[in-house]
Amino acid sequence: MASEMEELVEFLSSPSHPVKKAAVDIVRGLTGSEDGLQSLGTHAKILLPSLIRLLSENKGVSEPAAEALVNLSQNSNMAEKMVSLGVVKTTIDILYKPDSAIAKLLVMLLVNLTQTDAGIASLLQIKEEKVQGLYLMKLVRSFCRSTNDTRDDPFEHVSSILMNLSKSEEGRKIILDPKRALLKQIIRQFDCNSPIRKKGVSGTIRNCCFEAESQLQNLLLISEFLWPVLLLPVAGNKVVSNILILITTFIIFSLICCEGNYLNL
Repeated sequence: MASEMEELVEFLSSPSHPVKKAAVDIVRGLTGSEDGLQSLGTHAKILLPSLIRLLSENKGVSEPAAEALVNLSQNSNMAEKMVSLGVVKTTIDILYKPDSAIAKLLVMLLVNLTQTDAGIASLLQIKEEKVQGLYLMKLVRSFCRSTNDTRDDPFEHVSSILMNLSKSEEGRKIILDPKRALLKQIIRQFDCNSPIRKKGVSGTIRNCCFEAESQLQNLLLISEFLWPVLLLPVAGNKVVSNILILITTFIIFSLICCEGNYLNL
């Protein structure tokens, strides 16, 4: 006989909309507690594909499904299982539908997924040479176009995705690619009112500085955009963030040092 949890998970695939809606609401509630997450985790094989499918339903069903996936993806093992099920492609496809009503939740899901190596590789499309970086380019475009001065900015957390991606060598390579000009676009978003955007952009710049020696020429190409950002205070006119001081140090060191030859000051 099926357990109550097994029955609940099976109801997610019910042809009856009210039943499906009730089931996904309960699942969302369970993901709000540690005990609930553990119980659901034992049924991940059936649970995750069902929740991912529900992302394409109307908002009444897709929203709680997305919230459940966001909560579940905080566990790296669950996040990796989602990635193996193709959730990154599904998320991007739904995110860019004209009638997408859960954009912010989908972006938050990508934030959690890109905290895993598998999630980073999937979002960067590492195995798809012809379209490598396409998802990232779309996200950056949306990030730069969205209104960042409103409370409900659906793409502000793209800054966190960028920071996660820039922790990987592949991510830094794509972000610093001069033909894509992604870093130039990203830097311009530092001058906004959103602390989430500021933190993500500064973190992305910091991570990209680890490629300073090999990417020095590319960094110099955007120096006119980079230096103003590095000199901007993060909180008011008097308080300068320690992280920006660190970033500036990295850049200055790279600019005055090339192939081990130091300038004499």
